[in-house]
Formats: sequence, structure tokens, C-alpha cells
Amino acid sequence: MLARIERTMIMTSPGFSTLQEINAQTAAWSEAIELVLALAPHFGAIDMASRGQVLFTGCGSTYYLAMSAAQIFQARTGVVARACPASELLLNPAGVLSEQDGLLFAISRSGSTSETLRAAEEFKTKRQGKVVVITNYANSPLTSFGDIVLAIESGQEQSVAQTQSFSSMHVAAAAIADMLGPAPVGAGCKDLLVGAGNRLIRDYSVLSQRLAADEQISQVFFLGSGPRHSLACEASLKLKEMSQTVSEPFHFLEFRHGPISMVDEKTLVVGLVSENAYRHETAVLKEVAALGAQTLSVGEHDTDIEFRSGVAEHLRNVLYLPVLQLLAYHRAVMKGKNPDKPNNLTQFIELSFGT
Repeated sequence: MLARIERTMIMTSPGFSTLQEINAQTAAWSEAIELVLALAPHFGAIDMASRGQVLFTGCGSTYYLAMSAAQIFQARTGVVARACPASELLLNPAGVLSEQDGLLFAISRSGSTSETLRAAEEFKTKRQGKVVVITNYANSPLTSFGDIVLAIESGQEQSVAQTQSFSSMHVAAAAIADMLGPAPVGAGCKDLLVGAGNRLIRDYSVLSQRLAADEQISQVFFLGSGPRHSLACEASLKLKEMSQTVSEPFHFLEFRHGPISMVDEKTLVVGLVSENAYRHETAVLKEVAALGAQTLSVGEHDTDIEFRSGVAEHLRNVLYLPVLQLLAYHRAVMKGKNPDKPNNLTQFIELSFGT
């Protein structure tokens, strides 16, 4: 009877959907990789050399995803790519779009985000460029504009804050870049990536709870370089959305040029550490620790949270997310917030831009 009562309490407690989605997200990573591999002939038919520009777009979390994906795509393929909020494609197209034929990656969890819908429609009809849709809903309106559609349905969520949806779509975007670049890893990374993700969720859950419960921490800064800066933005957004904690993201070395003045003993600085810039990035963490801040380093090895994944760097960026999502979740619970339903937010934001 006691076990049944405990299970009922867990199932009905605020934030259960969010926690369940964080813990189960690696299944959606597997589906994402399998979908990309199944669509390989369609991507192979696109002549990347003839693309006038490659754009990645989204709103909110998926804009951060677009930022990370564009950098990974360009680094892997050598084709210039950039990210832009969908609203800018609508409101400031002259500052974003060229007159040349292009390729647009439109990213939306729901596939019904109005700005992204309109941006994809106008790109398709006015620019005659091809559109790749990455979403979690196969029958959503956005898919009607896609020349290629990746719908990772196991990444669907009940909660408002994106966790497994974001990570599943990020894995898909990275897998596309891997496939189009030299010496693709393909399916070879799937088991390693999933295994590392499950291990991180299992082994660092207690650490995330301990940090979340530390009432001395009043502000959190997330630092990252390259595509990891965009993931720092996403991690910061999760902490803000779920727990209303003061949080900001910065580029690693840029943090030293002004923002470091905010560091004190009530600060936690989280570093998304890379292998290529390890020495420079860990030096920043040592500087802020000397100023009294707590630090948390996340990376493949020689960090507080270690992936030990053996996965190529362009494919393993998703591994920065699970423990930081857990930090946001537990911080929200500690503060008496409901992670499933952040203040002032709804799951699907619908705005009217007219006809």
C-alpha cells in the first residue's frame, strides 16, 4: 500500500510531465537519427553548391536550436549557413534574404508556430527555395511547406517548456550535417549517444538536485563557445521559464569583458566546455571561482559532468542538455513552481500576421 501511495504522489505532483520527458528523451534521439538516415536519398538530391544561402529559423527555443544547427552545418559542409528568428524573415526580409535560390530549415516543435509558418510559406512561394521542416508533429500545418519533412513524434511533450522536443530536433539537425559532410558517422553514433545520455541522466541527477536546492545561489550564468553558446542560451531559458531564476548566457571569453563584474558568492557559472578551446574556457571558470562563484563544468572529459561518450563533437552537443534541464526542473520544484506550466506561457503561441 505504501508503494502505491508513493507512486500516486509522484504521478500527481506538479512537474511530473517535465521530469518524465527529460528522463525519456533519448528514445526520441534514436528516432531522429533513424529518420535522417531514411531520408538520405532526398538530402543527397539537393545540390548544396547551387544554394544561394542556407538559413535556419525558429522561434524561442527553436531559434536557439537554429543558431546551433547553422554553425554545425557550416562547419561540416563548408556551405555558408546562418540562423535568423522567423519573425525577422517576416518583418525584415531585405536584411536577411538574398535574391538567389536558397534552402530554409524551418524548425518548430508544434509545426503550428505562426511566425515560422508564414516565414516558410513566403520563402517557398516568393523565393522558390526548398524547405526542410524539422518538427515533432507529422500532421502539422508547417509540414505542408516542406520538400523534406522530419517529424520526430516520440519527441512530443505535454509540458510547455521544451526538453525532449528540443533535444530530438537538435539531434536531427546534427545528423543531417553529419550526413552531408565528409566521412559521415551515420548510424554508428546512435547507441553511443543514447547510452551516454541515459548515463548522464542517471549519474548526475543527485548533483542537479543539490545545486538546485542551494538557496545561496541567486543568479546563474551559462557560458559556451561556437554551437555551444546557443545551447547555453537554451539552458538559461529553461532555468528562467521553469523556476524564474535570474539567468543569462554569454560567450565564454566575452564574459570577461564586462559581465564578470556581476560575479559574487551568490553566483553559479556553468561552462559548456569544448575540447578545442578547453584551456581557454576552463581558465575563465577558474577566474570566476577565484571571485567567489560556484562553477560547474560540462564536457566530454576532465569536467565536473563528463560525457565519456566517444561520439564525434559535432554529434554529441545534445549531451550538454539533460543535466541542465534537470537543474531547471529541480530548481522550479524547490521554489514551489510548476515546471509543466511556467508563468505567462502557453504551449503553442499563435499570433496573427494577417493574410
